[in-house]
Amino acid sequence: MSTLKNSHSTRTLYNQTASAWMREKPISLSDFTARPIVLGLCEPVAESRILDLGCGEGYCSRELRRRGAAQVHGIDISQSMIAAARLQESEDSLGINYEVGCATELQQFSDGEIDLVVAVFLFNYLTIAQTQECMAEVARILRPGGQFVFSIPHPSFPYMREAAYPFYFEVGGAGYFSKRDQLFPGEIWKRDGSSLNVQLIHKTFEDYFQALNQAGFNTMPILKELRVTSEHIALDESFFGPLFDLPLHLAIKVSR
Repeated sequence: MSTLKNSHSTRTLYNQTASAWMREKPISLSDFTARPIVLGLCEPVAESRILDLGCGEGYCSRELRRRGAAQVHGIDISQSMIAAARLQESEDSLGINYEVGCATELQQFSDGEIDLVVAVFLFNYLTIAQTQECMAEVARILRPGGQFVFSIPHPSFPYMREAAYPFYFEVGGAGYFSKRDQLFPGEIWKRDGSSLNVQLIHKTFEDYFQALNQAGFNTMPILKELRVTSEHIALDESFFGPLFDLPLHLAIKVSR
């Protein structure tokens, strides 16, 4: 898949659906099963300079600022997502700067300028080559000892269940290794019964960790396999139950 085609596909998808992502509280499946854990891995954020890559409409950017970050800068490839983020900033000003931009080109940031880079479900929209480029840029702009926290769909998940409610990627029987770097459509539901279109450019564990190594991250990462918990079941069994005991996402934290 070419970089241009991939970028156009992602930008188009989110330009068309930005308004459906706007929220001030958890609504989608991954708002419950992933983002709280990712935000927890970011702590402590007080007085930190943070870059939120693939920030979307700013859900995590706002939460990081409310937790005490000194500066938060959000970047997304979708003009409509950034417009939605800026709209919410205008209604409840937190001093967050949002910018349309590409995660593989971060020339606006100097070497060692950032304390924490966060990328919540960004890399499932990037090819292997783009992931390598992005992680190299992240390593460049992080200060020594800075943190990189990101989440991705669990590489095994699409191959473990049919394309069905409340979350799937439609790989259509494609091979785990032979279909690396190919794009598959998916869907993730909100608790109100509506759904959101998502995408996956499939990569293996090896692809991600090779990219980190090539970028210069050589410390032992913290890795969490994220899933539906008993607390989720107690909250809404009909919504979360179909995914119980399946590996949904990964959250990874690594130091520069």
